[in-house]
Amino acid sequence: MQNNNKLKFVVLNFALILFLNFGYGQTNNITVRFIGNCGLYMTDGTSNIYFDFPYKSGAHHYSEYNLSELDSVKNHPVFIYTHRHSDHFSGRLVRKLSKKLDGQIFTPRNAEKLKNLNKELKDFTIEPIHTKHHFSFNHYSYLITWHNKKIFISGDTETSDTIATQKDLDWAFVPVWLLVDAMEKKINLGGISKMFAIYHIGPRDQITNAAADPKIKLLNKQGERIAISY
Repeated sequence: MQNNNKLKFVVLNFALILFLNFGYGQTNNITVRFIGNCGLYMTDGTSNIYFDFPYKSGAHHYSEYNLSELDSVKNHPVFIYTHRHSDHFSGRLVRKLSKKLDGQIFTPRNAEKLKNLNKELKDFTIEPIHTKHHFSFNHYSYLITWHNKKIFISGDTETSDTIATQKDLDWAFVPVWLLVDAMEKKINLGGISKMFAIYHIGPRDQITNAAADPKIKLLNKQGERIAISY
């Protein structure tokens, strides 16, 4: 009888530890999951934000994604786009998902309405920043402050001029050409962001040197996750 009671006590404590670890892990992290190209899913466990997704799978010979990605989109999603090129944006898909799941869609055409999110989402602000991208008249990068963590989403902008004005970022999501531009201009990247995630890696791109830098993470595998603790 005593052995059974002891066993129940051990099982109960083990279950409690799992519950606490799971609970606190979920509520104290902003999780970023890489979908493909510049497509990101970001959540704090309450709000669900998708950047540059859904896009046209395989457009311009960039990343394809499994259709199950569309089925996994959460209820009440917020879709935010840097621009409307097809490797970043699919109007047909996002409108369908938004209607089905009661979502919101923000593109450069209505970026000024993003200020409403600052009121709707907890501990969240987003600042749209007009940036340059060839063959796109309207391109925005975004500065997010979420639970006091500063996250920069660059999109396809070619130059480092905008990110060079940023300070004390926790994470910056950028294509490799932006970092190359910054280094050519001798911009001190270490003073801009603690961590850099390189995304939109093309099928012909070969990026190896960055992998040795602990401050740089290559997003070259779909489904990779980044946990930003707060």
